[in-house]
Amino acid sequence: MSIDRRSFLFGAGASLVGTTLLAGSPSVKASLTEPEGINDYGTWPEIRAQFDALSADHIHLSSFFLASNPRQVRDEIERHRRAIEDNAFVYVENNIYEMPSRVQGAAAEYLGGKAEEVGLTNSTTMGLALVYQGLQIKPGDEILTTAHDHFVHHESIRLAAERAGATVKKISLFDSLDTVSEGDIVARLKKAIGSNTRIVGITWVHSSTGIKLPLRAIATMIADVNSSRAETDKITTVVDGVHGFGVEDETVAETGVDFFISGTHKWIFGPRGTGIVWARRENWAKLRMVFPAFSAETVTAWLTETKFTEKMRAAWLNQGGFHSFEYEWALPAAFAFHKRIGRARVAARIHELNNQCKEGLAAMRGVKLYTPRGNALSAGLICFDVTGMRSDEVVGRLLRKRIVASTAPYKNRYARLAPSLLNSEEEIETTLREIRSLAKS
Repeated sequence: MSIDRRSFLFGAGASLVGTTLLAGSPSVKASLTEPEGINDYGTWPEIRAQFDALSADHIHLSSFFLASNPRQVRDEIERHRRAIEDNAFVYVENNIYEMPSRVQGAAAEYLGGKAEEVGLTNSTTMGLALVYQGLQIKPGDEILTTAHDHFVHHESIRLAAERAGATVKKISLFDSLDTVSEGDIVARLKKAIGSNTRIVGITWVHSSTGIKLPLRAIATMIADVNSSRAETDKITTVVDGVHGFGVEDETVAETGVDFFISGTHKWIFGPRGTGIVWARRENWAKLRMVFPAFSAETVTAWLTETKFTEKMRAAWLNQGGFHSFEYEWALPAAFAFHKRIGRARVAARIHELNNQCKEGLAAMRGVKLYTPRGNALSAGLICFDVTGMRSDEVVGRLLRKRIVASTAPYKNRYARLAPSLLNSEEEIETTLREIRSLAKS
């Protein structure tokens, strides 16, 4: 006996009924098409104009937290929402296969991989948790990570290690932000790898300091270590990539890392509650399922009461059951938005504005810049202090000037700025002028 996901969810005959009803439902039919009426845009003010729901009376320098959506993404969310409201059974039944595949394909094109390598989640947090819980960690294995990672990465590691009886080692990748270098980062990671190290968990761009790790160099070093190890002893790399994804002109699938996890509701400007996990097919096979996968194979095994023996696939990470379809299914519009601008152009613009901001901060008396200058070890996040002021005080005083900054939720709480496609050179200069005024007060 074999059964597909659609039959399991909707019952025999549902597809025939859905197809018949679909033909007479204008709102459903419209929502099955690709987004229409999207204008090409060339200048940065034209691109900023796509975010017409974003308040124009503030300078937004914390959009990495949870991004406002450009017009075409909002339109696509609304298109799906209207179709579901119009006829939920028919619309979901006719799209529950096709749309996840379309989302995976759009993400894969941006990543430089294949649709079959992309799993869908609702956040970086969910992706990290599912990967660490899915990896078949054994008692005595070691997970190596750094002191600079976010709470959710550390907690995902801790929970998985406690469940498996594994150990966790945290190291610092640098002694001083003033002297940090690519060579030192790679050398410290390599030195910390032990014979029982099985996973290395790192973050591409640290939200604590703005430092960007050299993924390719780290992956090359780990591949060299793995070359002399038995297959069962090889190291798996897990990367929290959220603050580089949508910023850097980097083909993730070619970096050499094993698992790359990122939310897509930050720098990608995707719908809220969306994210991806990328890994090559052979790496997906390293995972076990953590929650039920709505697939023909799993449902057939359940119905026939036979043991399920298939190896994990990327598509089986996708949320089963019912969730916010209109948000997940609108994600391709966000990748299309980046594609229209051009990934290299996006990266160049973000770095240009960040360099303008960093150079201005570095030149100020009474201001300490922590994020490395230049592009090699930094991306779109800038951390700094104003002498004599707490970071939350700096952020509060900037907000009174309608400049939206943020603080870093770490032991060392720096003030943060994140120039992005939503900003102009004039806004950066205004922000620098206000910080200069704070430093003099």
